[in-house]
Amino acid sequence: MNPSPRPALLLIAAAASSFLLSLIQSIPVPVLPLISQQLGADATTVGWVTTATLLAASACTPLLGRLGHVFGIKPVFIATLIVTLIGSVLAATVHDIGWLIVARVLQGTSMGLFPLGISLLRHEMPAHKLTNGMAVVASTLGVGGGIALVAAGLLTQDGADYRRAFWLCVLVTVIALALAFTLPRRAGAGGRVDLVGAAVLSIGLVSLLLPISQGHTWGWSSPRVLILFAAAVVILVGFYFLQSRTAAPLVSVEMLRHRPILVTNLAAMAVGFAMFAGQLATSYFVQIPRAATGFGFTATVLETSIVYLLPGAIVSIVIGPLAGRLVGRIGPRFVLAIACGMAAIASTSLAFLHSGKIEVIVAFVVVSCGIAMAYAAMPALLISHVEPHETGIANSVNSIMRTVGGTIGSALVITILAARTQQIGTVALPTENAFRLSYGLGAIVYAVGGALVLLFITGARSRVPEKALDLEVASRPL
Repeated sequence: MNPSPRPALLLIAAAASSFLLSLIQSIPVPVLPLISQQLGADATTVGWVTTATLLAASACTPLLGRLGHVFGIKPVFIATLIVTLIGSVLAATVHDIGWLIVARVLQGTSMGLFPLGISLLRHEMPAHKLTNGMAVVASTLGVGGGIALVAAGLLTQDGADYRRAFWLCVLVTVIALALAFTLPRRAGAGGRVDLVGAAVLSIGLVSLLLPISQGHTWGWSSPRVLILFAAAVVILVGFYFLQSRTAAPLVSVEMLRHRPILVTNLAAMAVGFAMFAGQLATSYFVQIPRAATGFGFTATVLETSIVYLLPGAIVSIVIGPLAGRLVGRIGPRFVLAIACGMAAIASTSLAFLHSGKIEVIVAFVVVSCGIAMAYAAMPALLISHVEPHETGIANSVNSIMRTVGGTIGSALVITILAARTQQIGTVALPTENAFRLSYGLGAIVYAVGGALVLLFITGARSRVPEKALDLEVASRPL
């Protein structure tokens, strides 16, 4: 007989893994120039340090969700953390850009930890604590990203070795792995893993995300970008029909077609788009030399992280649990819509009111609150519309949609800032209108995401089905 799981320990283990994957995703961003300088690599090659992780995450996340269902969550959870640890140690020790990119591919598997963690909570946590637990775990995604930017700035100030940032990943991975061994072991449901479907989906997602992430470098009308986009459309459409004809599909076509799931995934894409667009625009904006352009705050990378980005990450720590309680009271649908509305208003404020530091900091904190609330609401909205065995794969698809949205948002902002410039001496800097456009797009996309949720998801199953979960947990064999 398995011992009864301890809710607090379950929550800490799942939250640590979500914090880890967010840390891994964000921590190299501030140190990319250092990596280029210290490894003697050009900017295009160094860009693969982030792109490799993105591609690995999109390829592995749905497969890991299915593996967790078939073989049990704990062994897949631990195996994923071991691969992540190998990648983190490699990233912290190698002195070659090629091996660093390999390390980042291994680290990219960590993105599958979030859907596995949500699935673990749904199956093991008492029903009355589930909504708040999911909110806490989901909100750590935003916290980890903010902490990563600050930590990278602190660890590498004054041109210190960029590998210090990756040693932090090693430390957090070891802690998460130790916590994972305390998790309860439940047998998987068995069945087969659709490896063909996983391969087709991976190729399709890579074909989609690669030109999006590299389009500003390769040229949006270049042959390889157009060919990859065309290939992505053909492969992903083929994947859809393949899954509809497979006895044990990787992703249920019926689930994807279910309107609440479809709309939640579109909302996730919108939140990912606007979040990454806003973070990137703000990071660039505050570092613009005010004396030369009349806007911006001439901030260093470290000041950008601590003064402008960290407050939002800190507030997210508090907002996550509060959002979980709000989800329990009014339902995840309304919380998600409110979150998108808050972020849309704050993004609009950033577009027009950004002459003072306090205005920018407060607006970014409100955006961060909206993101934390949205993260808290989406897993609860998903599990109220899927069967327990679909929890992992539903959250995997949702994570991929956030990734796709974030990739598009980042690429679009980079393109806007590069296209709308002013010459300051020998340097071309983005114009103020470029930032207004970036923030305005973010506001529109947030608003669209909230509107989709309100208009196309009914309130019939807007709350987490606690009684059903109680029955499910009670009926499972020990």
